[in-house]
Amino acid sequence: MKKKVPRLKTDSQAEAFLAQDLSDLDFSQFKPAKFEFEKKDDQINMRVPKPLLEAVKARAKARGIPYTRFIREMLERAIVPK
Repeated sequence: MKKKVPRLKTDSQAEAFLAQDLSDLDFSQFKPAKFEFEKKDDQINMRVPKPLLEAVKARAKARGIPYTRFIREMLERAIVPK
């Protein structure tokens, strides 16, 4: 049986956990995480139709992120080439 990751509350607990053999660890329990490092130093205000905002909020909730971050990601995808 694959091993689950325990809830680690301190750095020393995390270090002790990582020091052991992790070859039988169940990696299916992990979710990808995205970190935002760039400073947000400007803001915008805009009016949108209520149904559009509700759809954006629903999509963001389904992804488990705040709707403002979802909007920022969509703007970045439209502007920043990959």
